[in-house]
Amino acid sequence: MIKIGKKHENKKLQASSLILTFIIFTGLFVAPIAWLNISLGNLSNLIIKFKPGVSEQYKLELLNSLGLEIKDEIPQTQVLTVSSSKENLQYIKSILLSNPLIDFVEEDFKIPPSIIPNDQYYSSQWHLEKIQASKAWDISTGDPNVIIAVLDSGVDPNHPDLSSKLIQGYNFYDNNYNTSDVYGHGTKVAGVAAALTNNFIGVSSISWQCSIMPLRVTDTNGYAYSSLLAKALIYAADRGAKVAVISFAIFGGSMISDAAKYFMDKGGLVIAAGGNDNSYHSDPDNPYIISVSATTSSDSRASFSSYGPYIDLSAPGSSIYTTIRGGSYGSVSGTSFSAPLTAGLAALIFSANPSLSPTQVEQIMKSTAIDLGDQGYDVYYGYGRIDALGALTLASNSVIYRDDEPPSVKINYPSDGATVSGSITINVDAYDNDCVSKVELYKDGKLYAIDNTAPFSFYWDTINESNGYHTLMAKAYDASNNIGESDPVTVNVYNEVGDKTLPIVSITKPKNGSKVSGNIKISASASDESGIDRVEFYVDGNLIGIDYSNPYYYYWDTKSVSNGWHTITVRAYDKFGNFADASIMVNVYNRLLTSRIRR
Repeated sequence: MIKIGKKHENKKLQASSLILTFIIFTGLFVAPIAWLNISLGNLSNLIIKFKPGVSEQYKLELLNSLGLEIKDEIPQTQVLTVSSSKENLQYIKSILLSNPLIDFVEEDFKIPPSIIPNDQYYSSQWHLEKIQASKAWDISTGDPNVIIAVLDSGVDPNHPDLSSKLIQGYNFYDNNYNTSDVYGHGTKVAGVAAALTNNFIGVSSISWQCSIMPLRVTDTNGYAYSSLLAKALIYAADRGAKVAVISFAIFGGSMISDAAKYFMDKGGLVIAAGGNDNSYHSDPDNPYIISVSATTSSDSRASFSSYGPYIDLSAPGSSIYTTIRGGSYGSVSGTSFSAPLTAGLAALIFSANPSLSPTQVEQIMKSTAIDLGDQGYDVYYGYGRIDALGALTLASNSVIYRDDEPPSVKINYPSDGATVSGSITINVDAYDNDCVSKVELYKDGKLYAIDNTAPFSFYWDTINESNGYHTLMAKAYDASNNIGESDPVTVNVYNEVGDKTLPIVSITKPKNGSKVSGNIKISASASDESGIDRVEFYVDGNLIGIDYSNPYYYYWDTKSVSNGWHTITVRAYDKFGNFADASIMVNVYNRLLTSRIRR
């Protein structure tokens, strides 16, 4: 390790006073922005997904340059959870969103349960007759092998109408297997979906025989983190759950959508609450999540029910009699209970006809729904209010066809014969009569990267390739594992003198605008896809030191300059000679020694 011009380093770092300067990376331009203060006791989480093809080394270097620590990872969907200060969250999001190598960045939001408390109790369950459940039960009452995953606050394990229905789940909030209900919401949701029925006590549910997998994703106040919802979906999918119910208004969100697609690719359906704020939400339809609004006993929209183009179906959600934590029963309202009723119907359909695909089950529920509101689809009721008898009748009589049709796939960019250089994004279109599970990109006959969610795109840094012709080809897979292949695309890679991409650099210490004195440490963070060659340190344009290895720092004796404002510049060079600067200003103030005359 070579350190030029460095003095002895003080090993005692005060973590609580770390100050980071970040830079904006937009294409090939790097520029410093204002200093940001990190308070280690005030951290929040960001969810990040890089584009397929980005190297692990670059990911770590970029996150380190921004002072972001990886806290968790969902390898099935290539999602990272990182920690940041709450004060700097929006700044860091803007920096990451401007980076073309990032697929998406989201905050790890806390989501409130979609419940409206109602203290009135009813001895009848009007909602089951409204959807003709009693007639549907002549066709199927469910199958214990069909598992409904309840992603919520847990489920009361001792409730007489639920205890025999529970299989092992997981507590993602505390990372253990204790899935007892800490808030009460999850027990209500589970009872609507699959309470024990025909046992002379308590309440009935739509799916008598189906099993319940309790997955706790909330704190003790009933708030769920989006990252825990995603992890729970992956967990349930890997353990054979056919239906997952999320009684939270999740609307959009790429991370949860990725996890829901993974769940669907494994053969299941995700059902979510539509929300209870009686407001219009412009979120588009999510092809991997069925969002449900709430209706009343008169088949009108519940006054609290949210609406928008994301709504797929509607179901009873007002004054629903269900199980209550502690072994009792009560009446509740909210889209929180429209969702498990719909989830229970999906479980019944899977039970009646196990050969159906998730897409077919969804289509059955939509095509048999009772049309309410405007004719056809509308933003209040979706495709209509669910009808159990119609859905079970169609499911039991459906002729299941074998899907032998492969997806169609085409590389849209770059075009065949194009000349490319530097970093590019490869765009692929893929379509299927059911759904596309994943797209693989092959470079020169070898697997390069995989993208699991549309729109399908891949990052390719041609700097690492030899000049000349290279062949690209994409493969698309559907849920039946049919494979479609694109026509090959041949491109000419031509980079004149290596990499033209600028490094990412920032000054992490001292703080911009701060007052300094004595011998101070100048610390810098630098990263580049090709690697960092060296980091140079300047004061007022004069070179004072060079560092060739990470961590990059230099000790500067401020007594070598006059008191007042001075500019510190850090310049990072990559392996191809490209460089980028980051600068700050500090106010040097060293006390002058004066003689004291005794009078």
